[in-house]
Amino acid sequence: MTETRRMNCERLRARVMSAEDAAALIASGSTIGMSGFTGSGYPKAVPLALAARIEAEHAAGNPFGVRVWTGASTGPELDGALAKADGVEFRLPYNSDPVAREKINRGEMEYFDMHLSQVAPMAWQGFLGPLDTAVVEVTAVRPDGALIPSSSVGNNKTWLDRAGQIILEVNSWQSAALEGMHDIYYGTALPPHRVPIPLVRPDDRIGEPCFRCDLDKVVAVVLTDAPDRNLPFAAPDAVARAIAGHLLEFFRHEVAKGRLPASLLPLQSGVGNIANAVLTGLLDGPFDDMTAYTEVIQDGMLDLLSSGKLRMASATAFSLSPEAALALNADMARFRGKMILRPQEISNHPELIRRLGCIAMNGLIEADIYGNVNSTHVMGSRIQNGIGGSGDFARNAFVSIFMTPSTAKGGRISAIVPQASHVDHINQDVQILVTEQGLADLRGLSPKQRAQTIIDTCAHPDYRPALADYFQRAREKSYGQHAPSLLNEALSWHQRFIETGSMRTDGR
Repeated sequence: MTETRRMNCERLRARVMSAEDAAALIASGSTIGMSGFTGSGYPKAVPLALAARIEAEHAAGNPFGVRVWTGASTGPELDGALAKADGVEFRLPYNSDPVAREKINRGEMEYFDMHLSQVAPMAWQGFLGPLDTAVVEVTAVRPDGALIPSSSVGNNKTWLDRAGQIILEVNSWQSAALEGMHDIYYGTALPPHRVPIPLVRPDDRIGEPCFRCDLDKVVAVVLTDAPDRNLPFAAPDAVARAIAGHLLEFFRHEVAKGRLPASLLPLQSGVGNIANAVLTGLLDGPFDDMTAYTEVIQDGMLDLLSSGKLRMASATAFSLSPEAALALNADMARFRGKMILRPQEISNHPELIRRLGCIAMNGLIEADIYGNVNSTHVMGSRIQNGIGGSGDFARNAFVSIFMTPSTAKGGRISAIVPQASHVDHINQDVQILVTEQGLADLRGLSPKQRAQTIIDTCAHPDYRPALADYFQRAREKSYGQHAPSLLNEALSWHQRFIETGSMRTDGR
């Protein structure tokens, strides 16, 4: 379809306008719900036009700022442009843009890091305040006004329902064959009217293929033809391959013990090179007829779908390399029956994760010897990205796995520390910890048993003696012996890096 053929609703044709005219409809101080999840399906034109308007207002001496809600991370045309223009007063629930990150860490932008499953419910509950404007990318508008979703669903259903006014971006770069891939569930409600969500298998369809929309709220339609922000994945290195190998061996062991079926359980995979390498490793594994119930579909999942190893994948968005995005757009019709995109309040819903028995695989920044995981902050106070959906899955998964290289910064930092500088996932939510050194099965272990297992199995050999020495002295001098710790000394690992740029004690 051409851009104009994507806009098939006669009632809205009079509201087609430029991005600049649409941005002029947004007032300073507004709260805006933007589409977008992991760089997919976010508006590209209106945020850029709004950023230009904000810069012009600032140059004229007029203050101008907005509050921005999204599904998760977006792209440089949205988060980056608005942050550079000093236009964002408040941001939630997740950010990975480097410009916005620096603003947040300098205290120039307020940021609320949330579990992704909780954003839509909190918006409906009113705790986040009113939503003034929704700016949502769609693939097309049907003659009856139904909106064909784009390459992410995220919180768009909630934004369209809750916003006072709606601006649509109709993006012809998105494949027309996306139509029919989405499953938009309208059965959620607030207490005391909640009912069970009728989804018992990852490939169940329980909703509708399009968004409903009150057309009277649509104040602007902007026609675009722009690609998503798709970042390349690094080829799996020796560390990533080792982590993948440990996990494959663990899965084989669990199947042999009868704790997992031969086709495993629905897979959830976080975003990033390590997670993608694990998915790629499954191509050579013995597991067939697999399914995925996850947040994002990455390159490795597409490869598994193409190979037939993965029967179907349910998610809320794509997170693909540029090459994979182009290949998928050209061949979307072939994949349409193998993938379902849902609202993130469904893709990340604790009820469904627990019912389906997902295998959750997520990354981290650091883990301590007792299995507490920090996935958001560097040195305890500097936000990196956010918790995303890892908490939704880790707390409710059948098996909760966290994986990481054992060191960072060229070996100057150990990913295994005496005490995490910030805790996102308490040790009760961390069952399996994997580095290239080995896999620690922590299920059923006491804190001291966990510590010994993690040090012996997951820590890098360069840091293992120091960790073992700390643990021994903690057992001798700790106030209590359940989870022995020396608080000042544990935190000195992080202080050492702040002062010297390294956690090492040998001068290297």
